[in-house]
Amino acid sequence: MNRYSVNKFIAGLARFLSTALTPLLMPTYGVFLVLWVSVLCLLPYGSRVAVLLVCMGITCIVPLIFLSVLRHFNLVKDLHVEIRQQRLIPYLFTTFCYAVAAYYLYYGCHAPQWFAMFMVGSAITVLVMAIINLWWKISAHMAGIGGVVALIYQIHVQGLSAFDLLWLLCLSIIVAGMLGSARLVLKRHGLWQVLAGAAVGFLCVSLTMRFLG
Repeated sequence: MNRYSVNKFIAGLARFLSTALTPLLMPTYGVFLVLWVSVLCLLPYGSRVAVLLVCMGITCIVPLIFLSVLRHFNLVKDLHVEIRQQRLIPYLFTTFCYAVAAYYLYYGCHAPQWFAMFMVGSAITVLVMAIINLWWKISAHMAGIGGVVALIYQIHVQGLSAFDLLWLLCLSIIVAGMLGSARLVLKRHGLWQVLAGAAVGFLCVSLTMRFLG
């Protein structure tokens, strides 16, 4: 395999990771983890699937439709919203959607407070990114996966897991590193933007779950 083929493979892998781990899917992945690896895995299968689908609709499908409308009216260049100046409105709307999902979990499903606080932490993450984005573009991808790593960490250290999650925590950190590398390979962000995104996501979710959950 020549150097061109290797570079093409790496670029393709980077694009795959960026798509599979897009920020809009991170809350859905988080809800799935809560319902399948925490003590809540004891709930009926149908109930867990229903909650997962509703949360996916609120935090992924609705924001995606909103982005499509913005794209239709040329208010954003693309659905990835790579241009920093075009991110404020999508970020604020996404924050609202995450807050609605948190309300649904806590008041609609009567979920444990720590579960709802994961979604609150996700909403705070996006709000903080919206503020930082006024001056500096940090990685939304890394903020998203940073929040998922924080979720797994808090489930593990708070004794909320159905089984030992140390291996899953290590795996999530490795995947986060791969995603960060992918964003650098694709030249979407610089190193400090990647690190800042991961720090914002991890701290917002971790602190919210720890002190409010």
